[in-house]
Amino acid sequence: MDAPRLRYPNSGKRNRLIGLGLATLLIGGAGAFFITRRPVSTPQTVATSTQSVTVAPVQTASISRTIDATGTVAARDLLPIAPEASGLQVQQVLANEGQTVRSGQELAILSSDVLRSQLNQSQAQSTSAQAVLGQRQATLQQQQATLAEAQSNLRRYRQLAQSGAISQADLEQRATAVATARAAVATAQAGIGQAQADIQASQADIQRLQAQLGQTIVRSPANGVVAESLAKVGDVASTSNPLFRLIRNGDLELQIKLPATQLPQVKVGSPVRITSDVDRQINVQGTVREIAPLVDPQTRQATIKINLPQNPAIRSGLFLRAAITTQTTQALTIPSKAVLPQSNGSSTVFVLQPDGTVRSQTVQTGVTQGNDPNNTTVEIAQGLNAGDRVVVAGSGYVKDGDRVTIAQQ
Repeated sequence: MDAPRLRYPNSGKRNRLIGLGLATLLIGGAGAFFITRRPVSTPQTVATSTQSVTVAPVQTASISRTIDATGTVAARDLLPIAPEASGLQVQQVLANEGQTVRSGQELAILSSDVLRSQLNQSQAQSTSAQAVLGQRQATLQQQQATLAEAQSNLRRYRQLAQSGAISQADLEQRATAVATARAAVATAQAGIGQAQADIQASQADIQRLQAQLGQTIVRSPANGVVAESLAKVGDVASTSNPLFRLIRNGDLELQIKLPATQLPQVKVGSPVRITSDVDRQINVQGTVREIAPLVDPQTRQATIKINLPQNPAIRSGLFLRAAITTQTTQALTIPSKAVLPQSNGSSTVFVLQPDGTVRSQTVQTGVTQGNDPNNTTVEIAQGLNAGDRVVVAGSGYVKDGDRVTIAQQ
């Protein structure tokens, strides 16, 4: 006999409710399984830098195209100064290398002792010759008087001989006396001529020695700067060996050599910027003075001579750099301090944006120009437009997208 089945009131309704709940849970779980998850939004990075910088506009300016070369400083006109007398020792040297001298200034003094001794001797000989001349002039006067007396006696004796008062022998004796007196006068005249010649010779010696004494002082033939002082005390001077070399008026030039292919770009009168790798004080403007008409057949180069301004730092023999201007054009420029060289060889700048941030921009640079190393400009061949503003001071401390504060310039 089966056990009796227990029945509860409303049990069927309860079972239906339980089934409905389970179904709801299953449907909810399945729905949750198929719902797509939304991506979590990441907050946008906001530029927070407040780096203070200075900016400069991209400007149009004149750019000089140049040919760069190197050369040696030389005297434009180098004068050798040799003594005018040979065989004399150098007694004093009065000028040093690098000294500025004027025309006629004493540079050296040669020994004059021998010349003075010779001059004294010539002067004594002149005095003696003048004394001899005086004596011979007196003798001539005596001989002329004797001749006149003999001629007078001869005329008188001729008259006596005609009257027969004297013999022919007496007349001949008087004629012989006249001839003898005439010969004595001629001899005296010859003696006077010799004495006068001796005086002239001694006077010529005196003048020559006085001139040589003047030559013992070596003088500068022009204004200039002593480039070399070869004279040494005790050396024997010679007219064939210079004692000094003088840079006339101190004018120097820079001599450079350029390949023949570059010569058509260079013109006489072109401006040249002269600088030195070892002396920053040498930064001057020169001009092309001369282009050699001949090209060296071995090197295929020609010499260019550039005038240099007066500058105490520039000396003959220095090795200097020259930037010869060949063309002037208009180009975009910015301060060179705004350009940041990169490790890959490129260059970048930071361009100021309208919203106050900066953007990194790669640029292609060209010619750099300016005399002051702290205030040079660089040509921008590509990457920027006129009117753009670039960061100058502080460019090394900002990065792409930074917001900056513009410092008052």
